[in-house]
Formats: sequence, structure tokens, C-alpha cells
Amino acid sequence: MRSVNSRKKKKTFKLKALSPLSQFRFRIVFVLLCLGLGGLLLRVGWLQLFQSDQLRALAREVQTEQKKPLGTRRSILDRNGKLIAIDERRFKIWAHPRYFRFPGDSSRTVRTPVEVAKRLSTPLSKNIDEILNKLGNYSSGVKLAEGLTPEKANTIKKLGISGIDLEVYPQRLYPHGSLFANVVGFLDLDRRPQAGLELSLDGDLKRPEKTSVIRRGADGTPLPIGVQRGVFDEDQLSLQLTLDVRLQEVAVKEISKQVKKWNAKKGVVIVMDIDTGELLALASTPTYNPNKYWDYPPSRFKEWSVQELFEPGSTFKPINLALALEEGVISPNGEVNDDGLVTVGGWPLSNWDRKPNGILTYPEVLQVSSNVGMVKIMNKLNASNYWQWLRRLGIDEIPETDLPGAVSGQIKSKQIFINQPIEPAVTSFGQGFSITPLKLAQLHAMIANGGKLVTPHITKGLRGDYESYFNTPAESKQVLSPEVANTVLGWMETVVSFYDESGIEVNVPGYRIGGKTGTAQKSQDGFNYNSKICSFVASLPINDPRYVVLAVIDEPQKPNAYGSTVALPVAKKIIETLLVIEKIPPSISKKQNLAIKS
Repeated sequence: MRSVNSRKKKKTFKLKALSPLSQFRFRIVFVLLCLGLGGLLLRVGWLQLFQSDQLRALAREVQTEQKKPLGTRRSILDRNGKLIAIDERRFKIWAHPRYFRFPGDSSRTVRTPVEVAKRLSTPLSKNIDEILNKLGNYSSGVKLAEGLTPEKANTIKKLGISGIDLEVYPQRLYPHGSLFANVVGFLDLDRRPQAGLELSLDGDLKRPEKTSVIRRGADGTPLPIGVQRGVFDEDQLSLQLTLDVRLQEVAVKEISKQVKKWNAKKGVVIVMDIDTGELLALASTPTYNPNKYWDYPPSRFKEWSVQELFEPGSTFKPINLALALEEGVISPNGEVNDDGLVTVGGWPLSNWDRKPNGILTYPEVLQVSSNVGMVKIMNKLNASNYWQWLRRLGIDEIPETDLPGAVSGQIKSKQIFINQPIEPAVTSFGQGFSITPLKLAQLHAMIANGGKLVTPHITKGLRGDYESYFNTPAESKQVLSPEVANTVLGWMETVVSFYDESGIEVNVPGYRIGGKTGTAQKSQDGFNYNSKICSFVASLPINDPRYVVLAVIDEPQKPNAYGSTVALPVAKKIIETLLVIEKIPPSISKKQNLAIKS
């Protein structure tokens, strides 16, 4: 056997001798490094010295968020804090078709309007064709919808469609619709106030918003640098009214029903606190829905209880009797002969039923609503003094009230009033002059509260969770003596008792109520009196007066239209509601009431 010897090959390395590097190469590297470093230093210096302001501005633009005010308004509340008017966030949706892309698309992709319309159809509650018609052939700036709720806007935002922008804006809403339209008014589509408190208290209702600037970090966190005090605070004040939603609902319902029943032109109800002048209800019809004001004629936008005049008729008789008592021309126990007809200055004046009533006490004058009796009573009062009293009551003055558009009443000039005997004669039974329903309620509050003229008002002030600013009404003015006012108030209670005995239901069992009806003739041209205006005013409770309730219905068209048949039923329903809402205890117990009836 032959043996084979294999040899292993070995790798060999050739070593070179070390030699020093070239100094020239070192110098080149060193020079290049110095040039680079010098260039950096020069660039930094250039940026610091010549471009620092521009770069700082660019940085601030990226880091800073500017919050512009939306122009929101304060809410309006009723006396118990229920919302009457409120600003809510709404959104407009704008489309820019040339930028349409879906999440995950490349920057070069542009989606078609049809694809986008399919995704927007459900959240916008619109069909695809409707959206496409709005998009048309426009490439940018197409308003697809407005009035979107925050929920819908958030749904659209989550779709992440590029080319779809959401613009936030405030929208004024009136949750109770027409219930307070006559008082609150409305904003037009450009948010300009057009009527009611929205117009008269525009300055108080605007929230004090300012443009604020906030610097943020890279993650969006607000930085405490340059933040002004209060930048994160929001105005939470609301305007609170004296009105009560519950009472207003009943008032609107009852006055509307009666106006419709009698085919009347319009009607109004006022409920006033006799001591403070606060209005708990101010309802009128016909009215309008401020959320859709464009569907109604502009004539609906005013509140006629403070902006239109009427002749009060017999509801003014208690006021006149108070003036006669105050002047001392009659005594509380006096009498007057009503023979059914009296001639003044050649003018024959008769009672409403053209019948004589014989010898009447002054409470009976109110009970039968004797015109002849009133003419003879007020004839005892000097005409000049009578006219001065009408001025002292503020008949021809604009009342001090926060109700928008209030107007003054009208009386004849002093010369005409004194020199023409017919003027004080017709004034004695509430004609020949004119006032607003609000003024009549104020005068009856004067009788009920002991002779003081209070300031009728509808706003309490600004209310918030941590701070409130309430209004201080003007100080009431003592006009009549308390004794005179209480005497006439007692006479008005006998009127209601007389109505009950006559079959006209006014009283609420257990409560003492005073009142007076009025049926005034109304002239359209100053000569022909072919229509009527019916009213009823009540004060309650007589033992501890707190409220005045007034109902007025203009131009009822059906036969037998009187204050007792047209206006009184409205006031009675409201009185019943008022007694419950305000928790007014009975004046007398049921046992006492049964004893009195027996």
C-alpha cells in the first residue's frame, strides 16, 4: 500500500514598511474643517443678526393659536331659571372638490364628487343627487349645508375627508317657540336684533368676548408664557326675567282661545306684582314663532300692551272714584242719583243699557257700572284739578319700564279739557283719552298696594353661578293716601260679589277677589264708534293684596260681547293658576265660606 504525503499550502502576507503621512494632506483636511466651521458660524451669525425677527415671527406663528370671539349672546331665563333663549353651536360645511381625498390616499389622488357625496349623504341627511347639484362644477368654496348640530359635525369630521371644512358659528334658539316672542323678540339670520328685549337690551345680552392668543408646545399643550389673566374664563351670566313659564303658558292658551272664539282682532294678558312691579305674565295674541320669523308679517313683531293705546272704559271708574275721594268731593258713605240720562254741553250721555238705576251708593255705581252716576260724581271735581290729577298719574307720560317700545297715553290739552264740559264727563267713565294696557295694570296696582305707583318691569338682572347683578327698580311714588286706596279696593270686592250673585262666575271659593269689567266703544276714525274693546281687571287677595290680573280683548265680532262675557273668563282661569303656582293661602276657610253662603 502506497502512502501519500499531502502538503498544506500556507498563506503568506507581504508587509510594507511604515512611512509618515503627508503633511500636505493634513493641511487640506484642516483647512476644509475650518472653512466648514467658519461657514456655520457665519450662517448662525447671519441668522441671529439679520433674520432673527423673521424667524421668531415664523416660530410664533406655528406655536401660537389665536382664538377669535364667535359673538355669542347671553341666555335668557324665566324667574325660575328655565331657558327662554339660548345660543347653541352650529356648523356650516364647506366643500373644495379639487382637494377631495380619503384617509390613506396618496397626495396625488383626487376623489370624484360622487364618491364624496356617497359618504356625506347619511350624516347630512341628503340624497346623493342633491349634494352633487350643490357641488356643480365648482372647484372650491361650496357651502353644502348649515345649521349642523355638534353631533353631526363630529360624525363628518371622523370621516377624515380632505377638502371638507367645518365652520363653527352660534345660532340663537327659542325653546318655547311663540310663548315669549312678544317680549323677547328675535335675531335675524345675520344675528342682528330686530324686536323685543333682544333689541332693547342688545348691549346687556352680548357676551364680553375678546380675541385671545395662546402659545402651545409641540404636543399642543398650552404654555404658561404670555397668557393673560382670564384668557380661559368664560362669561356665564344670563339675563333673568320676572316672567313665569307656567303662568305664561296658561295666559297664552286662554287668551288665544278666547280671541278665536269671539273672532276678535287681538288680546293681551298682564299679571303684575303690585308691590314690586314685576310682571309674572305678559301674553298677547296673535303672535309668531321667533325661530321662523320670516313666515310672519312684521306687524306681529311688536307688543301691543305697551305700544298701542286704547280707551279703558269702565275699568277706569275705580281710579276716578279714588281721585274724587282724595279730593274730598265725595265721602265713602255718599250716594248719587242715577236717572238714566244726563246732558252735558248739549251731549246726551246714558248708561250702557240705557236704563236708570235710581239712588246708588258708590260701591253700587261700580257694581252696575253706572255712566250717569260717574258723570255726576266727577262733575263735583274741578275740571282743572281733574286734569292735573290725570297728569299726576302719568297718563300722558312714557312709563318707566324696561319693556321695549313703551309709549305714552293721550289726554286732551288742558284748555280743551277745561273749556269743553263733555271732555271731563266722558273721561269719568273711561273714554275720551287713551292709555296702554300696561298703564291700566299699573294704576290698578296703585289701588291695590295702598296708593303707590310702582315701576312695571320684566327683567330681574344678570344671574350666574358665582356672581349675579340684579336690577333695582325705581322707587315707587306715593300718589293716593292708603285710606282712599283701601276704600276703593273694598268697593271692587263688592263688584265681584255682585257678579257672582248675577250668575257671572269670578270668585274662587275661599279667596277674596276684587275686580271691574270694561266695555269701551272704539272708533276707527274718531267719530263713528262701531266696535268694542272688552276688558277685566282683578286684584287679589283682598285681605293681603299681591297681584293684579288684566285681560283685554280687542274688537270681538259676535253679539253680547262685554267685559264680563269676553275678558272675564280669561282672567278667571289665570287667577286659578296663579293661586296654585304662588301657593297663596285661602282668605277664608271652607267652613267660613259655607257659613257666609248660608
